Amino acid sequence: MSAGAISWLIAQTFWVGGIWLLQFLVMPALTKMGMAPLLIDDLMNTLKPLLVGLAACCAVLQTVVLIAASGLPSLWRDIRGQLLLAVLLMALSYFVVHWLGLQAPRWQLFNYMVLAFCGLLLVLQSVPAKHAG
Repeated sequence: MSAGAISWLIAQTFWVGGIWLLQFLVMPALTKMGMAPLLIDDLMNTLKPLLVGLAACCAVLQTVVLIAASGLPSLWRDIRGQLLLAVLLMALSYFVVHWLGLQAPRWQLFNYMVLAFCGLLLVLQSVPAKHAG
């Protein structure tokens, strides 16, 4: 495996795994344990922006790997590139709402869930590799 392929897999594991772990394992476990709802909300409001930032950084790394392996047109022609662009746009949108101080928790939850499902679809794709030729 090339360094790019290994970087792709590690980055994907960190951000996709982190998003799914927080939303679908940690949050329900904390709720089931009987923790105070306000404490859980405060924890999620702290951790979600960190994971969205991690997702954006890892998506940039994966974009670089994809461009190095398949060229710039792969960003809009390849499903992996389209998913990465969607991830970057959703992360940007999440932070724009966050930085503007808008009270739009449903929009941010929507962005977070789109990130999670784009990540899941990205996991199902093959790792980019340089074409011999």
